[in-house]
Amino acid sequence: MRVIVVGAGEVGSNIAASLDDDHNVVVIDTDPDRVGAITYAYDVLAIRGDGTSIETLREAGIADADLVIASTDVDETNIVICGAVKAVGEPFTIARVKKTNLLRTWEQSQGAFGIDFMVCSDLQTAETIVRIAGLPGAHDVETFAGDLVQMAEFEIESASPIAGETVSEADRFESLTFAGLLRDDDIVIPRGDTVIKAGDAVVVIGSRESVRAFAGSLTPEPTLEDANEIVIVGGTAIGYQTARLFEADGLEPRLVERDPGRARELAEQLPGTMVLRSDATDIDFLVREHVDESDIVVAALENDEKNLLVSLLAKRIGVERTIGLVESGEYVDLFETVGMDVGVNPRLVTSEEITRFTREQRTENVAMLESDRAEVLEIEVDDGSVLFERRIQDAMADLPDGVVVGAIGRAGRLITPRGETVVEDGDHVVVFVETAVIDAVTSAV
Repeated sequence: MRVIVVGAGEVGSNIAASLDDDHNVVVIDTDPDRVGAITYAYDVLAIRGDGTSIETLREAGIADADLVIASTDVDETNIVICGAVKAVGEPFTIARVKKTNLLRTWEQSQGAFGIDFMVCSDLQTAETIVRIAGLPGAHDVETFAGDLVQMAEFEIESASPIAGETVSEADRFESLTFAGLLRDDDIVIPRGDTVIKAGDAVVVIGSRESVRAFAGSLTPEPTLEDANEIVIVGGTAIGYQTARLFEADGLEPRLVERDPGRARELAEQLPGTMVLRSDATDIDFLVREHVDESDIVVAALENDEKNLLVSLLAKRIGVERTIGLVESGEYVDLFETVGMDVGVNPRLVTSEEITRFTREQRTENVAMLESDRAEVLEIEVDDGSVLFERRIQDAMADLPDGVVVGAIGRAGRLITPRGETVVEDGDHVVVFVETAVIDAVTSAV
């Protein structure tokens, strides 16, 4: 497939990195430094030019393109790019935008602007924050098979009750599959006698109830339903969307915003949220407002360093869990190491959502783990699949190593897979896959 990516920033670079092995990728950017960097890093053709220019698009081979992804940092530019593309060709177009109102406008008139699919980074990021907040201790959470199946990733600390246990010993939960262990730079496909070590990231797949029970066994942190206090720091677009989503779940968060005008605006737009006007980096304010009694603090300011500071202050006064925005992807691991419990990078969230559309058509949903080292896929089985009407233990012989069947959704029911389980036509199978074998798996199943 020929893919043109316009914008070689963090989003465009992440997309190029995930596609360059298997597709003919062309990247366009106006910045010569970015063009040089992406040429050096990936097996792509990088062109310096304006993606809104017909001449530049023709130079990139728009006539033969199957997919065009507009991923610059400017919403309006991305919209114009898609319109220009449709004027000279018929590839599938994806536009990245930040403003939720542009998404709502496009949803009301799909096909407008020449955009086939629109990804709103602010909304996607807020949804990610709320999913993670809803599961104690989780670093990544995704749902599959019409919400029947949940996938979650947990970091195992030395004090964890399952550190040092085998998978068989730790597997005390109904409808739960230990799908993978991310250990340093390796991916371990767990067997019954595999020992879970401190520092491992454990990926589990199963019913919501079982995943929640597993999470509760790892940490005393409350679930979102049990949380008494949620504080959002920062009335940014992402902070607003996060509060709105919490309200939609029946919760009453508090939101701290320094700017008086923005605070008034948010108070009018969020009837279920208490808006406080103050500087959340003031520890006296945090103590005075009993933020120390909060179960979750979400740092949603526009500055990475301030989000880290808020997270560290919150932890210092006794907050159970902190989730913070980290705009610079290279800082996520560092911030989580020094004290932020979970860092969420909006650009990575956006690039993962866009990359999902490059997978095989039978792939219903995709979650990428640990910077695309592994993926969890949802695939609808038909008679072209090696799983079709076969026992899982038999079908696995025709799949590469590095694959685990984690769950099956069948006619609104969750099936916990075992070796003897027979996969039926129309089943939604959720599998954990090492990225190195992803193409072999998607073509087979």
